Order: sequence, then structure tokens, then C-alpha cells
Amino acid sequence: MGSKIMNFIADLFGFRKNSAYIARHNTDANVSSSIYMTTVTILIEIWMIIRYIKRYVLDAGEPADFVTVMKYTRNFWILLILALAVLIYALCYKMGKIRSRILTDIVMIIFAGSCVGFGMYVSHLDFASGKMVTCFLTMSLYVACLLIWKPYVSMLILGTMFFGYACYLNHYTFTEEGIQVTMRSGDWVNYVTFLIALAMVAISIYHQRLSEARKSEELERAAIEDDLTGVPNQYYFSRQCEELMKDWSTNPAKKIYLFLNIENFKTYNDQLGYEKGNEFLKHIAGRFAEIFSDAIFARQSDDHFIALVDAERKDEYISKADAEIGGGHSEIYLSLKVGGYRPLSREEAPLICCDRARYACGLIKNQYGKTYREYDKALGESFHLRQYVVNHIDQAVAEGYIQVYYQPVVFSKDGKVCGCEALARWIDPKHGFLSPGKFIPVLEECKQIHKLDSYIYETVCRDMHLSIERDEPVVPVSMNFSRLDFELMDVVKLMSDLVERYDIPKDMLHIEVTESTLSENQEKLQADLARFRELGFALWLDDFGSGYSSLNVLKDYKFDVLKVDMVFLHNLKENESAQHILSCIIEMADKLGMQTLTEGIETDFDAEFLTKIGCGRLQGYYYAKPMPYAALQDKIATGELKVTLEDMT
Repeated sequence: MGSKIMNFIADLFGFRKNSAYIARHNTDANVSSSIYMTTVTILIEIWMIIRYIKRYVLDAGEPADFVTVMKYTRNFWILLILALAVLIYALCYKMGKIRSRILTDIVMIIFAGSCVGFGMYVSHLDFASGKMVTCFLTMSLYVACLLIWKPYVSMLILGTMFFGYACYLNHYTFTEEGIQVTMRSGDWVNYVTFLIALAMVAISIYHQRLSEARKSEELERAAIEDDLTGVPNQYYFSRQCEELMKDWSTNPAKKIYLFLNIENFKTYNDQLGYEKGNEFLKHIAGRFAEIFSDAIFARQSDDHFIALVDAERKDEYISKADAEIGGGHSEIYLSLKVGGYRPLSREEAPLICCDRARYACGLIKNQYGKTYREYDKALGESFHLRQYVVNHIDQAVAEGYIQVYYQPVVFSKDGKVCGCEALARWIDPKHGFLSPGKFIPVLEECKQIHKLDSYIYETVCRDMHLSIERDEPVVPVSMNFSRLDFELMDVVKLMSDLVERYDIPKDMLHIEVTESTLSENQEKLQADLARFRELGFALWLDDFGSGYSSLNVLKDYKFDVLKVDMVFLHNLKENESAQHILSCIIEMADKLGMQTLTEGIETDFDAEFLTKIGCGRLQGYYYAKPMPYAALQDKIATGELKVTLEDMT
């Protein structure tokens, strides 16, 4: 109980130390108040100067010279000049030209003291003539309600000022006749009551300002501080970097942005839990904050951190940070990957610089023993192309820069075309032909791949619909589905709507998914694939053998066609192991009730061997390269490509 009372008293009278932010907030508030105070004071003093000149000089018939005017108005001039000087100071402070809080507090105290001193002087004259000390009380109210300090300081100043002034009045005030003037008991009561009321008002205003400052401080903290780790966040980092680069003493060429990524942290979370993962992030953020204490540092997101450091100390920072990640975490292997970017000018936006450092960091992902990669000219070209792809995918789709190429699939037994695979090609007016390897991974990383794929699906259906209307030969078309397609849109509904809109038989459209697609969110994928099968779409497993979970996938999922990855065909003629593996794959697929297709056929030996071991479908440059739909139809029409309408599945 006693401690609560003591805490209450400490809070009430402001004995607790305020944060630097609150102290600055109160100083700022006092400066703002001083602008109003000085403006009003200047106007009042000008009015008083005019009034006194008219009353005591012009109306009295005295000469309006400098000496005479100053005789009656000098005190007003002194306060006016002081108020003007403080107003100029306050405006300079607000514009950021002055940042010293101590000097500002001293200026405010001098101004407040001058105002009260003026009130004392005038009230002393009034008191001697039998009037109340109204000017002193007005100035005290004026100052105490606008310039606010801690309650115990305000009470100490007000108490000393009021009682000291009262004692002065009662001992040193005399009428013109020499009779001493003292304050009457009733006036004493009013005087003390005014002091108490003024002190309470000052305390109330202080606590109101304190509450506002704390709310503002919390908002400021939330804006610049990372919620989880307590270290600065991206917003604060960008703001600090911009301020540093605006300083002309900073040489951008001697700075470097670092992007730090803790590799394999997802495994840490999965195996030890998110609570342990958060504890680790808090710990490592604190250690990084110490390492980068003399640089600009922040947590960007997840297990990603950023820093702007002196380039000559780059290796030192990276070495210390790497030691923190590599030590003391034997239960899960973690490693540090760092990307660097040297700004070319002080005008470069910190966010862009961090993106470039991050891009460089991403290129050494999963590369054992490699910790650092710096953004260079070659990476710059790749990065700009990456940004171009992300920023222009919508335009490329709308303007028709994305085209669908069809690569024929043939029966191994007779070489007749029994289907095609739809492939995306980007023919850009600025960059020319963009290979899929340059834009598909980027779109997947940025979760924009569904825009490309949905366009491909509709284009295939439209092309097929036109051929059916023209009574041209039509073969089934297989289309690639990304893992993100299943996450970012309802692909089953999309395909159902397309076949209905374009009146396409469902068995003419085949759904290709890679084994890597099936490694995440398995429940949803299984449900979607089951819906596809129920609706009559054929399912293909693409790139079989390129990953590490192929047999497990075959155990859990049912496919109509197994598409063997071209990796097995590399130097197939001399590689007996690859030949044996291919034979086993074909045999296994046959036992599982799946038909087989091998891609990447380029030689006579490839085609003959795969035909011999029973692979039913073949695809590759040996038979035909991918081509636009019109070219495909021309080759079919001229007989260069012979088509069979036998059902592939």
C-alpha cells in the first residue's frame, strides 16, 4: 500500500525520469506555445506603445521625439524586442535549424521570467496606488499555462515566485506620501487561492501533455521498431539511410548495403516450433544489433536483416555475423548468406538498394560454403530484366507478347503425332525473345505465375476451338500447372469454365504437374487433382526423376501418364546405368497402370532405345521443335507431321 502511494506521488509530481522522446516532446510543445505567446505579446506591446504615445505624448502636448517616446514606452519596447527575438528563435527551431533542447529550455525560461518580471514591475506600481496585482497574476497565468515543466519544478517556481513577490510587496511598497502598503487578509486569501488553482492547472496540463507524448512515443516506436525483436524495422532503416546520404560529408562509394539471410531457418521452425524460432530470432537480432552498433541496421522480415556499413569493414561485419549463426545451434544446421550492393549515388532509394543486395544473396542459396555474393554489372542486367518481367507481365498478356508454342508428342511405334505440349514464349518489343528460364522462375518467385498460366490455358482452348470449327485435325494438348496455380486461383473451376465456354472435350486437355508441385499442401492438391479426374481430365506427372520424392509421389497419387525427365538421356548411349534405370521406370509405370512419355529426344539412339524398352510416347527436337499454332497446322496440312487420332490415355 505504501509503495503504491509513493508511486502515485512520484507520478503526480513528475519525480520519475522521462524518456528522451518525452523530454523532446515537451520542449517542442513549449516552443509551439511560445510562438503563440510571443505573437500575442508583440501585438499587445505594439498596442500599448501606440496607446501610451497618444495618451502621454500627443494628447499631453509633449514633443514626439525619441527621448520623450522612450520615456513612456521603453519597458514595452524591451518586452516587444525580447518577444520578437524569441519568436524568431522558435521559428528557427521548428524549421530544424536549432536542435539543442537545453538551449531552447533556457530561452523559454528567460522569456517566461521576463514576462513575469514585467508583470511584477507593473503590479508593484499598481499595488503602491492601492490596486490589485492584476498584471502579475495575468502574466503568471499566461506563462504557467503555456510553458509547462514537471509539476514539482512548476510548483517550486510558482511557490517561490508568489511568496517571494508577496513578501517584497509587503515590505518594500510605499505610497507617494511614504506610507507602507501591505496586502489585506482578504487579498491574501485570493492571492493564495489563485496560486493553488494555477498550480493545479499547470499539473493538469503537464499530465495531459505527458499522456499525449507517451501515445506519440508508442506510435513512433511501433513505426520504427520491429514488433518481435525490438530492433529497428525497414521504415526506420530507410529513413536513417536517406538522412545519411543527404549529408554531403557521406561518400556513397564508401558504403555498402548488406542483406543477411539465415538459411534453413524454416527447418528450425518446423522441428523446434515457432516459439523456439522466435526466441532464436530475438537472440540473433540482439547479437546482430551489437555487431552493427556503429552502422545502420534493421530487421526486414522473417529471418532477413539489412545493414548499411562502411565498405572497408564489410568482411569484418560478415565474419562476426556468420560466427553468431554458426555457433551454438548444433541441433539444426543453420548458415548465413549475405548479399551486398554498393550504391552508385546518394539519390538511390534504400529499398531498391536492399532489393539488389537481396537478389545477390538469393543467387548463393543452397550453395554450401559460400557466404557472400555482391551485386555487379552482370547481376544488374539480370536484376533489371527480373524487374521488367514482374512489372510488365500484365502488359505482355494484354498486348499478346506472350505466345503459346506447341511441341508435338509422337507415338514411339510409328512416329505419328498423338498430342502436343503447350509452352510459353515471350516475344518482347524491348528485349526480344525471352526464354522461359528467364521469366517463369521470376513469376513463380513473385507469385505472378498464375497470370501467365491462366492466359496459356485460355489460349490453348481458343486455338483448339478454332480448329474444331474449321474441321482441322485436333490432338490432345498437355499444359503445365505450377504449385502456385493451385494456391492463387481455383484451377479446377477455371478449366471447367474454359472447356464449357469454348466447347472443348475434356479428354483433349491434359493436366501436367511436376513432382515438386506435390511436396507442399498435399491435402489441397490431392483434393484438386481428384476433382480434375472426376471431371474427365487426364493427369500427367511431369519431370519424373528430376527430384528426390518420385517413388513416394507414385505411392500417394494416381496419374495417367508418367513423363520421364530428359536428365536420363544425357550421354545415354555410353551410360549403361541410365539405360537400366529407364528400363526399370518404364516397367514400373506399366505395372502401375500408367502410360509413359520421355522428353528430350535428340538422337536416333535415344528414340530406338526408348522404343525398344516399351516407352509409348516420345517428345524432343529429334521429332519437332516447339512452334506457333499456325505453323503446327501448316505442317499437319502439308503432311510433314502425320497425326493419329488414337487416344493417348
